[in-house]
Amino acid sequence: MAQLATSTEKQKKVEQRVGLFVAGRAVETKDWTPVLDPAAPTKTVGYAPVATREQAESAVVAAHEAWKTWRTLAPEERASLLRDALDALDEGYGDRVELLVRENGKVRAEAEVELGVFRWRCELAAGLATELGHVRELSPLHARPQPGLAKTGERVKVKRYEAPPFRSRVSSMPLGVVTIIVPYNWPIAILAASLPYALVAGNTVVVKPPPTCPLALIRTLHLLAAELPPGVLNVVAGPNDAVEPLVKNRLVRKIVFTGSTQAGIFMMKAAAENMTRVTLELGGNDPALVLDDATLDDAALQRLVTASFLTTGQVCMGVKRIYVHRSRYDELVAGMSALLGKYVVGHGLAADTTMGPLNNARQRDIVVTLCNEARASGCEVRELGTMSDEAQRSGGWFLRPALVLNPALDQRIVTEEQFGPALPICAFDDVDPLIDRLNEEWAGLCSSVWTSDPVRAAAVAARLRTGTTWVNNANAVAQDDRAPFGGFRMSGIGRELGVDGLLDFTELHTVTYPG
Repeated sequence: MAQLATSTEKQKKVEQRVGLFVAGRAVETKDWTPVLDPAAPTKTVGYAPVATREQAESAVVAAHEAWKTWRTLAPEERASLLRDALDALDEGYGDRVELLVRENGKVRAEAEVELGVFRWRCELAAGLATELGHVRELSPLHARPQPGLAKTGERVKVKRYEAPPFRSRVSSMPLGVVTIIVPYNWPIAILAASLPYALVAGNTVVVKPPPTCPLALIRTLHLLAAELPPGVLNVVAGPNDAVEPLVKNRLVRKIVFTGSTQAGIFMMKAAAENMTRVTLELGGNDPALVLDDATLDDAALQRLVTASFLTTGQVCMGVKRIYVHRSRYDELVAGMSALLGKYVVGHGLAADTTMGPLNNARQRDIVVTLCNEARASGCEVRELGTMSDEAQRSGGWFLRPALVLNPALDQRIVTEEQFGPALPICAFDDVDPLIDRLNEEWAGLCSSVWTSDPVRAAAVAARLRTGTTWVNNANAVAQDDRAPFGGFRMSGIGRELGVDGLLDFTELHTVTYPG
């Protein structure tokens, strides 16, 4: 078993305090909170700042003051400044990768991808700047309503209406200060689905990092914000009561929140006080529909395994349950079991680890409870893979990947988002009633269709009411960042990424002149 290569000197280097960033400078705080390694919760990775309410207020005010100038720049100029600032992210890249692994629990390869995705999404957003300069010209128009029919069937005369000869120009304008609140699972990559789009659209931003995984994100934003005009990008961390101004200050014109549906409802209620706009990317209980003609070779099975167990199952767009045609059920279970049997669960920095711990004890306990309920009902819960000796000794929040075989459709492991490495697999006979049932459920973030027939794939995908439907793949590895992303129903409001995500950070302005 590969050993975790960490010297005492290296450990001291990683443990650090990373302050707030407000109005163009780093800001120290009186209080700090420890950030623990989920693979070894007795070890402190570093210390996160605890902002005061006054510091949170000052960040909003600083962003508002900076917005007065930032909004006047041409979109292409804002994009150019953002692109230039990205060069600063080369500094300390390796240290931030390791820091992200230690505070989050994910494996090193995922952490490297995450930092790469941040830069990639910023480049994509900058490339869309030209979408913002369009002005619609509405020429004077004379409306001529046509005669209608009376209830008796007789034609009646309608007086012709001559519209006043107005001329209008419709353009988009920045919103103002935007607060972005990100989750712990992919904090840096998820932030990049909104942050660069908000900036390019002419808004200024205050970011609130997740409490269990803030350090690599804060360090990244320090580097970026230092290269932008003061106040354009700010970072504030702390408990909910201290950072409440980030949500309730009337200068905040939009809140972008990624997290649970319950927390999203709270955000929406808070935003209503000032009629603040929201984009909410919330819980998803994403189904994969494996049809009777699906290709289930090693490559396809590996895609299903990755789609389900990436980041220890802690991905909102990951497969949370599989519905497989009964004729292919045994084949799919056997194939996924064989692949998961090779998994090695351990610290994300160990060379042979393929799956790390969950990020926190609470989420680990939720997954354990759901699996125990399934066992108690008579389901087989097949735990697979091996756990490293170090992981077993560490007291970390580790679980082996598990398949929950053919649970009842009303069990919580099926109806709730487990957000962890436990995957229910259910057999079905007829896809039509299955689609109808899925479309009536609370969740509508993502779905996937697995079939060898492209025509059939398109037909089934068109009926699934989720924000994204993939064909023969799923999860972040299949995400097209040029396309809008968001959910239906209780899975969220609004869209991120792409042109639609960019325009979501603007509001329309009409100027009307006499004709």
